[in-house]
Amino acid sequence: MLQNIIELSSQYHLSNLNWSLAFLGALFLGMGKAGIKGIGVVIVTIMALVFGGKASTGILLPLMVLADSFAVIYYHRHTQWKILLKLLPSMILGVLVGVWFGNDISEHLFKQIMAVFILLTVIVMVWMDRKKNLGIPKHWVLSGSLGFLSGFTSMIGNLAGSFANIYFLAMRLPKNEFIGTAAWLFFIINVFKLPFHIFVWKTVTLKSFTVDLFLIPAVILGFYIGVKLVKLINNQLFRKFILAVTAIGSLLILLK
Repeated sequence: MLQNIIELSSQYHLSNLNWSLAFLGALFLGMGKAGIKGIGVVIVTIMALVFGGKASTGILLPLMVLADSFAVIYYHRHTQWKILLKLLPSMILGVLVGVWFGNDISEHLFKQIMAVFILLTVIVMVWMDRKKNLGIPKHWVLSGSLGFLSGFTSMIGNLAGSFANIYFLAMRLPKNEFIGTAAWLFFIINVFKLPFHIFVWKTVTLKSFTVDLFLIPAVILGFYIGVKLVKLINNQLFRKFILAVTAIGSLLILLK
């Protein structure tokens, strides 16, 4: 095993610090899939720093599918299929557009536009909360636009969480229903993305998968920690936490 780590370190030019950061990113990934939402930007940033932008998407995707599997098993009874199915078609469309046109978009400009959009949407959500507006938006434009952006950003940089979080908050899902619905949605989408990363972008390779094998323990540990932490957060605090971390994440994207 030590020999394999040395070989991978040489191929990816990884130092001990890099491996530590990768382990931390995988730990956060497990926590995020367990229900500590809003830290996706941090995970993507850490992995991009270690492995590079596009290469990191191939490292992350199999780990995400694994963590999604844990989340589906643990939270499946809370899934709100009606809400999931509203978001899924436009999200699939967003993934397909991301596959074919993603490379033609300036990554820097794209992230700036995305960050501004997320911030504006969070501001609207906070305003709705302060106005005690309990109405749930049902127009297809909301699910269609946020679904498309979720799928597109998921394919480009595994950053769909912010848009999906905003949609589930707008639907006013309680904590467990939020997590359970997101678990199935992202499991479906990430499995759908996998062939494109293998055969079109070629970011998931035998070498990248070997790296994943060493990071799986961190994902498992992170999921366990996340489940324990989620139980300590009530519904109202959970909603505020998601809004706050999503806003901070969008600022990190904007300033990166």
